Amino acid sequence: MINAPIDMIGFNFAAKYKHPERVGLHFFLKDYQFIRLWTSPDMYIDMLRRFRFVCTPDFSMYTDFPIALQINSHYRKHWLGAYWQSKGITVIPTICWSDIRSFEWCFDGEPSNGVVAVSSVGTQLNQKAKSLFLLGFEQMMCRLQPQMVLFHGRIPAEITAKMDSTNGENSPIIVPIVAYQERLRKIEMGVT
Repeated sequence: MINAPIDMIGFNFAAKYKHPERVGLHFFLKDYQFIRLWTSPDMYIDMLRRFRFVCTPDFSMYTDFPIALQINSHYRKHWLGAYWQSKGITVIPTICWSDIRSFEWCFDGEPSNGVVAVSSVGTQLNQKAKSLFLLGFEQMMCRLQPQMVLFHGRIPAEITAKMDSTNGENSPIIVPIVAYQERLRKIEMGVT
């Protein structure tokens, strides 16, 4: 079942956003835009606390990265998420994978039967990337059995078709994330 979209903004808009208590915060951005959270985690705690919830950082795990770097990205994501939770911040885990080799460890430490966030941005550019995304999504669904998936980017037709074929039985709720830039465009065009 696909639910109504949820409002979230990227970390790149966080400092100047006027009503953070109304939205979630995501890190579906280039790593350079949020690496400072890893290098100076205490500096941003007060800002992060203002948001309705915060997703764990989406540190890059490209398929051509050495496995050690990919595992380090997974570790940093978990460390920051746990640290933020210890500071009273509501955290939603971002689930990331690269290729089949990453399935050995990329779901470790992730909650079962909860809420997770994913992004398809950049994964639908060619058939190989799309296939890896769909395979990882299927693995995530089987292993974690989330109740809700916050979905950043275009939801592939294969996922929508699968959701429709189950008529919502034992299926998680998929909630599209409305991109902040898209919301601004609609406001500029007079569409709300």
